[in-house]
Amino acid sequence: MIGRLHGTLADKTPPTVLVDVHGVGYEVSVPMSTFYNLPAAGAAVTLLTHFVVREDAQTLFGFLTAAERATFVELVKISGVGPRTALSILSGLSVAELAQAVTRQDGARLVKVPGIGKKTAERLLLELKGKLGPDLAAPAAGALSEAQGDIAQALQALGYNEREAQAALKALPADVGVSDGIKLALKALNR
Repeated sequence: MIGRLHGTLADKTPPTVLVDVHGVGYEVSVPMSTFYNLPAAGAAVTLLTHFVVREDAQTLFGFLTAAERATFVELVKISGVGPRTALSILSGLSVAELAQAVTRQDGARLVKVPGIGKKTAERLLLELKGKLGPDLAAPAAGALSEAQGDIAQALQALGYNEREAQAALKALPADVGVSDGIKLALKALNR
């Protein structure tokens, strides 16, 4: 029904934004991945949307990318996963991370998302298998090497979140060993 909004970003209050389209303010719920990439209030914005109508509510969900919207649609098709849960999943994982978790059948990764238990994670892995494109499963820079994976796990064990660990990995040389990589990553994170 409403597939796209283009207007002025009037207000940003996570997880909701208000988009003014020629004098009409649309309240749109967005995942945090979209929220963090929005321009400042007062700037022009375009959101791809998905309109959900239920007995008790009519809600508009917005996304900056077509991949996010397509993934959201696939998530809400799954029994027991409503729009709010799908939004939570997309706030906790990027589309590429979700596709990787499904490809690797990594339920532990999904359980880290607030509101997702073991049974829901298993259902997600089963029902999403083959539905998220293979192009989404590989991160832009390619899959992590075994050493990079070990470095990321070590950083997370030391209390850094996944995004901080991934940012530190980007600064490392591709052929770095695990122990040297951890040292270099810690130096980068402490700057």
